Amino acid sequence: MAKHKKYIFVTGGVLSSIGKGIAAASIGMLLEQRGIKVTMVKMDPYLNVDPGTMSPFQHGEVFVLDDGAETDLDLGHYSRFVQNAHFTRKNSFTTGRIYDAVIRRERAGGYLGKTVQVIPHITDEIKKHLREAVESADLAIVEVGGTVGDIESLPFLEAIRQMRTEEGAENVVFVHLTLVPYIAAAGELKTKPTQHSVKELREIGIQPDVLLCRSDRKLPKDVKDKIGLFCNVSGDHVFSATDVSNIYEVPIYYHEEFLDEKIAEKLGIWGGRPDLSQWKNMVEKIRQPKRTVTIGIVGKYTDWRDSYKSLSEALVHGGVSNDAKVNMVYIDSEEIENGNTELLKSVDGILVPGGFGERGIEGKIKAIEYARTENVPFFGICLGMQLAVIEFARNMAGLKSANSAEFKTESQENVIDIMESQKSVTDKGGTMRLGAYPCQILSKYNGKPTRAYSAYGRELISERHRHRFEVSNTFRKEIEEKGLVVSGKNIDKETGVELVEMVELPNHPWFLGCQFHPEFLSKPLQPHPLFNAFIKAVCDGSKQVQRKLKGIG
Repeated sequence: MAKHKKYIFVTGGVLSSIGKGIAAASIGMLLEQRGIKVTMVKMDPYLNVDPGTMSPFQHGEVFVLDDGAETDLDLGHYSRFVQNAHFTRKNSFTTGRIYDAVIRRERAGGYLGKTVQVIPHITDEIKKHLREAVESADLAIVEVGGTVGDIESLPFLEAIRQMRTEEGAENVVFVHLTLVPYIAAAGELKTKPTQHSVKELREIGIQPDVLLCRSDRKLPKDVKDKIGLFCNVSGDHVFSATDVSNIYEVPIYYHEEFLDEKIAEKLGIWGGRPDLSQWKNMVEKIRQPKRTVTIGIVGKYTDWRDSYKSLSEALVHGGVSNDAKVNMVYIDSEEIENGNTELLKSVDGILVPGGFGERGIEGKIKAIEYARTENVPFFGICLGMQLAVIEFARNMAGLKSANSAEFKTESQENVIDIMESQKSVTDKGGTMRLGAYPCQILSKYNGKPTRAYSAYGRELISERHRHRFEVSNTFRKEIEEKGLVVSGKNIDKETGVELVEMVELPNHPWFLGCQFHPEFLSKPLQPHPLFNAFIKAVCDGSKQVQRKLKGIG
């Protein structure tokens, strides 16, 4: 392996949401398969210190890492595509975090009275963060958030321009993702947006080495050569980034275009050709499933699908491991709250995901009651698990006014409450349980393996959390006596206090809730055990329904 650290900087032009995250993740996957030790970094140009307090409507989901870092959803793409990298808070930072670090240092006298400026102080801080992130790897693939031409990302672009000089041109590759639209009326692919985007980059001082051109069709050689001529890039370094039916096809397509080979050549790093057989097999299962099942996702962010990005991908992974296509129907919980339970009758399984706030809560509880009473496979995640406890407490344990302290602060039957040790903390972030925590799984209940143990096959696991409220131990015994099984728990090392991590119903086809977010650990080649088990139960239930409809059994 080369002595110097290597960097690939991925920028995007023309418009936002062009797919830089998937492009960067695909490049990372291909180079990792070549035997290169890869890490990934996301630089976001907004002033929030992290996305933890941002609305899912604004920014999509918040992806949580083991160390509790709340990051951009692109870290989720990186985690799903790059199999061996371990990401920490070093792998994601914002303009806000950079400015916060510089201002804190200035207030502490760290600049010895100098005038603090964007150049060199902000750009130096950006470069410092990048070099720290690549310490444990040989190659860092860095996605620069925003669109070239936006004022917000200028400090990032200036920093990476400087890094090419400082690290050496042989150790840095600039990849620019752009758009080549097809204008039907003219019957032509138009290269002008790409030319203008590259012109913007070159004015900043960055000459891209590789162009990835998003289009709805493959670019012919003459179009590539034209783009190369006007953008000062060799024609064989202009690649089609054609629209695909699912994101996991992207690295296969890039490999067929020899993108990974050209980048490895440019950086002077060599390894074996990537073995994509497992990946191709997975993609083929997505393309040609043996069966189809429908999952109803009951939530309140249903108009913005990026709010549930990791969740939807984990369901796809669960489908792959069961040779099934998973159709996802997003159901607005407020619709159910208003009495429209007909929406639930067309689905094979019900999933209630995490979330914050009171809006739509009673609709989610009605959906859970429907799943419990109609024997529909149910999976509750984070808030979904808490609402399952509330529903059971109200309807099975006689706690008619059971609720959560998140919604009814003064209720006498808050079966979901904030931990006693956290009640005096005023900083909202300080009351969150964030990151990886161990969970002890109950292996058997009444002589039979629990659903949790059947899924994982072991008694000790570690999962990622992002929540503020817990199942109250005050009402726990009362609820357990009525049949809700606590099949997973976390024991605080300092206080010995037990926290409920998983609950399930033994006399149900599949009814399980977990306090953590299993979707954050699911990968296409390694589906999460709970999503695998949930989709298997849905498939089994769907078969039984079909048999009954046909008059068999």
